[in-house]
Amino acid sequence: MTIAVTGGTGFVGTRFIDIATAAGHEVRVLTRRPQRPQRQVQWVEGSLADADALRRLVAGCNSVVHIAGILNARDPADFERGNVEGTLAMLAASTAGGITRFVHVSSLAAREPGLSKYGASKARSEDLVQGSGLDWVTVRPPAVYGPGDRETLELFRMAKLRLMLLPPKGRVSVLHVDDLSRLLLALAKSDETSRTVLEPDDGRPEGWSHKELAQAIGRAVGRGNVSLSMPGPILKAGAMLDQFVRRERAKLSADRAAYFSHRDWVVKPSRRPSPDLWRPQVETGQGLTETAAWYEREGWL
Repeated sequence: MTIAVTGGTGFVGTRFIDIATAAGHEVRVLTRRPQRPQRQVQWVEGSLADADALRRLVAGCNSVVHIAGILNARDPADFERGNVEGTLAMLAASTAGGITRFVHVSSLAAREPGLSKYGASKARSEDLVQGSGLDWVTVRPPAVYGPGDRETLELFRMAKLRLMLLPPKGRVSVLHVDDLSRLLLALAKSDETSRTVLEPDDGRPEGWSHKELAQAIGRAVGRGNVSLSMPGPILKAGAMLDQFVRRERAKLSADRAAYFSHRDWVVKPSRRPSPDLWRPQVETGQGLTETAAWYEREGWL
């Protein structure tokens, strides 16, 4: 089959392409800039604001996997453009192009749209998908990690320094990027799971406490660490400092600080994918160790 992909040059999208092509599928991928040739991959230059590029992207495809989105932004309007308007444009192109199967990558943040502008934008994108009339399925990944990820890299760097500064006490679910990619491929290939919202994870009941995850990352880098839970106001102050010092390179915004301060980012068991469709294959301890080793080899730590 041929799958149209957005967000294919990002962390999740890159790995999804590898797994889809390894399984024998063709992918057509939207990209803002020229890419090196890759077997079974057709690059379509353009953006989510380019209707002609989106028309070429979906033409003749069997399904769409919409991964593209804005995770962090200095201007709140970027969330609207990237997550809401971009999704609407893909839905319109899919409808016009005769695509029916639409796999939408959202976020657990959409469960609590009042906490952050990011979560609110993802919730609005979900509403658009659900009202589209297409054969849709929305996937809300929890914290996704794996080789190449720059979002969780900061946690590995802190672990190597033996000091983990964490959000207020709470629990989270996690998922390896390979497992997420395998789920997205399974959904793109089959329409048996339809018009529903899924929340996949690594299979750990009740997720991980922040301290448990910090200890697991410490083991992955081979170092014990001290973990400190930061109160919400201090986390927000840290976000302001990060924005002031690192500016465009800042990883912690006030919006993300509000999101991180929530105490329950554990997937709902009732929303886990059916075991007949998909099961996580990467044990988290091993996955974290392999991720740390990759960071070391690439000089990121």
